[in-house]
Amino acid sequence: MPKWPLLDEDELVDDLDGPLDPGRRGIKGLIVVGVVAALVAVAIAIWTRPREEPLTPPTPVAGSSVAPSPVQSAAVAEVTVYVTGKVKRPGVIALPLGSRVVDAIMAAGGLKQGAEPVGLNLARRVIDGEQIAVGEPGSVASPPGVAESGVVSLNSATVEQLDQLPGVGEVLAQRIVEYRDTNGGFQSIEQLREVEGIGEAKFADLKDQVTL
Repeated sequence: MPKWPLLDEDELVDDLDGPLDPGRRGIKGLIVVGVVAALVAVAIAIWTRPREEPLTPPTPVAGSSVAPSPVQSAAVAEVTVYVTGKVKRPGVIALPLGSRVVDAIMAAGGLKQGAEPVGLNLARRVIDGEQIAVGEPGSVASPPGVAESGVVSLNSATVEQLDQLPGVGEVLAQRIVEYRDTNGGFQSIEQLREVEGIGEAKFADLKDQVTL
């Protein structure tokens, strides 16, 4: 029967450990491989992370209305008048542009009991800065540009005052003011014929309603 050679215990350990020992170079290689694997894992995690898309503002729908801001709503044109006489709350009052004398009286609390708006044209548009004396004969203050007789001055009336003349709208009133500013004022009432939009028929209606 063949006999196997007997191995020393230390030799047996050396034989078993030798092939499994990676050595220093092997350890360094394993470290490098681990670091590279970790970096690759981090890169993959970053690349596959869900991205947040920026929110796109909603597109206005055709026909929809946008509510005005408080600043825009507050920018409303006004006129200021001084209401005196037989009204319940006389004083300085702010009114929307285009208000009438009747609006000013109502804003002042209305007429006192038994009072009458003597000498006032309730349908006339108020002018900024004017005084409206209610129920006091002889004390009715005419606004600037309007004579005591009620005729309108071509050389000092505002667009709003000229707009109140018969057959004169806002556009024609603006043309009258532009003509006045361009030509240094009206020298005669007949010059109204030179304003675009005023023919012989309209001039006949206006000549007794205006003055220089």
